[in-house]
Amino acid sequence: MDLLFYSRPLRRLIAVEPKVGRFKPSFKGQMDLSLKWLDKYERREGENAPVGLILCTEANREQIELLELIKDGIVAAEYWTTLPPKAELEVRITAIYREAQERIVWRDLTPLVDDQGRA
Repeated sequence: MDLLFYSRPLRRLIAVEPKVGRFKPSFKGQMDLSLKWLDKYERREGENAPVGLILCTEANREQIELLELIKDGIVAAEYWTTLPPKAELEVRITAIYREAQERIVWRDLTPLVDDQGRA
C-alpha cells in the first residue's frame, strides 16, 4: 500500500493505492490482503475495520461493480492527471452524474437480501 491515513470521524484506517493505468481485478486482491493485515496487526480497540481506496487513471465501472468491492470495504475510483477540454469535461461529468443517479435508483429498487438470498 502506498498511503495510509487515519480518519478520526470514522475511527478507522484508510489504505490508499494510487495506480497509473486501467483498473485490474488483481488490484482487489492486493488491497484485500493489505486490509486483512491492517485489521490483524494495526487495528486498535475501539476502531472500526480499515477500508481501502484504489485510485486509477482509468476505471471500468461495470467491472468494479461485478467484483463487489464494497462488500470487502474497498472502493475504486478514477482520477485525472490533466483536465480535459471544457466540452469533454462537461460530457464526462454529465455521464458520471447520470450513472450515479441510475445506481441510486437501482439500489432503491433492489430489495436487500442476506447471504442465503432471503429478503
